[in-house]
Amino acid sequence: MSQLTEALLNGAPAEEIERAALPGDYTAAHLRVEDVDTFRGVEDKDVRKSLRVGRVPMPEPAPDEVVVAVMASAINYNTVWSAMFEPIPTFRFLKQYAKTGGWARRHDLPYQVVGSDGAGVIVRVGSGVRRWRAGDHVTISPVHVDDQEPATHADGMLGAEQRAWGFETNFGGLAEYTVVRASQLIPKPPHLTWEEAACNPLCAGTAYRMLVGERGARLKQGDVVLIWGAAGGLGGYAVQFVKNGGGIPVGIVGSERKAEVVRRLGCDVVINREEFGLADDPSGDPDEVIAAGKRLGRLIRERVGRDANIVFEHVGRATFGISVFVVSRGGVVVTCGSSTGYHHVYDNRYLWMKLKRVIGSHAANLQEQVECSRLIESGRVVPTMSAVYPLAEAAEATRQVQTNRHVGKVAVLCMAPETGLGVTDPATRARIGEDRLNPLRGLTPGPV
Repeated sequence: MSQLTEALLNGAPAEEIERAALPGDYTAAHLRVEDVDTFRGVEDKDVRKSLRVGRVPMPEPAPDEVVVAVMASAINYNTVWSAMFEPIPTFRFLKQYAKTGGWARRHDLPYQVVGSDGAGVIVRVGSGVRRWRAGDHVTISPVHVDDQEPATHADGMLGAEQRAWGFETNFGGLAEYTVVRASQLIPKPPHLTWEEAACNPLCAGTAYRMLVGERGARLKQGDVVLIWGAAGGLGGYAVQFVKNGGGIPVGIVGSERKAEVVRRLGCDVVINREEFGLADDPSGDPDEVIAAGKRLGRLIRERVGRDANIVFEHVGRATFGISVFVVSRGGVVVTCGSSTGYHHVYDNRYLWMKLKRVIGSHAANLQEQVECSRLIESGRVVPTMSAVYPLAEAAEATRQVQTNRHVGKVAVLCMAPETGLGVTDPATRARIGEDRLNPLRGLTPGPV
C-alpha cells in the first residue's frame, strides 16, 4: 500500500495528503484503441470483451483541475456505449477535444479511462483552484464545461464545448484516480457512504433538470408524470422527485420484480408493459403506436383519473411515439436519451393540434447539481443503489447494465477497500435510517 493510499484510508489531514507522492500510474477500467473493431459483424457486443481493468499513467492536472482519489464510482449507460464502440468509437471524441489545444491534447491517447460518476477525496489542486483543497470529500458532476465560452455563463449545458466526463473526455471515474475540473466538484453528502454518494450525480442530476429545473418540465404539485423505465437509474430518481414535489408518479416497468422496486421508492401507480401489450419496438407500425398509446392512456385514466401532464422519456425509439400520443393536451414530453435507438417516429398531428411540447434535456449544470445534492443531504431523495462490485469486476458490472439485469444504480468500489466507509455525519444517517437510505440494496445480484 502506498503512503498516499494509507493516508487516505486513515483519514489523514490535508497536509499529510499533500506530502504523500502521487503514484506514476493507477488501476482503471479502460478501453484500447486497437479494440474498436472487436464487435464488427457481432450480434452480442459483450462489453466484457472490450472493457479492460489495468494500470494506466497518471495524467498531470491543469491549473483549473484537481486530482481526486476515487473511492467509488457507478455504471451508466454511456459506458456501455463506449465499450460497444457505438454509435461511434468514443476515441473520436478524444481527438475532437484535443484539437481545441492546450491541456486538452492530453486526452487524445490510445486508451480511454471511462466512467461518468464518482465520489472521493481531493489529493491535489491546480494552481488556479481556489474553493477546494486536499482532503475535501466530493462527488463529481459528469458535466465538463468550458468556462471561457460565453454560453456557459447562461447555462453550463448550452456551451458548444460542453462534454460528458469519462465519455467524451479521458480520465473518467471507474478508476483509483481521476482528473477533473474544479467546476465539476460538489460537496459529498456527509451521511452517505462512498458507494451511495457515487451513484447520484449523473442520474439524479439529469432527472432533476428534466423535471424540477426551470429549463425542464417544471413539475408542479398535482402533476401526473409518466416515467418510462421507472426501476432504472434515471427512473428511480424521477419517481422520487415527482413524489417529493407533490406530483403523482406513474411508473412503467417490465416485470413484477421491478414493480416492487418502484413501489419501494414511493411510486403511486405502477404499470407493467405487458398490461398494454407494448411490443419491443412498435415504432415501425404507426397504427400499433396509436393503439398502444390508447391502451396505456386508458390504464392511466382508470388509475389516476386523468392523462399524464408530463412524460419522462429516455427510452427513445421504442416509446417516443407513444409518449407524444399519450401526454395530455398542453402537456410536455421531456427527453434525455434514446437507449433503444435515436431515430424516432411519431404522429405530428397529436403534437401540434393538441399543443404539446417536446423538451430536450441533457445532464445538469452545476447549480442544478448542487440543488439536487441538497435534497439528497436532507434525506428527501435517497440513492438508488442496488448492488456493488469491485473495480476488478467493472466489466461484469457494466454487462449487468448492458443486458438490463439491474435495477437502480450499480456501484463500483475503486479505492475504498469495502462498503460502508466515508460517513462523516452518522447522526443524520441514523435519523434518516438505513432502510430508507438503501431501499433497493440487494435487488441486483452482485459479488460485494
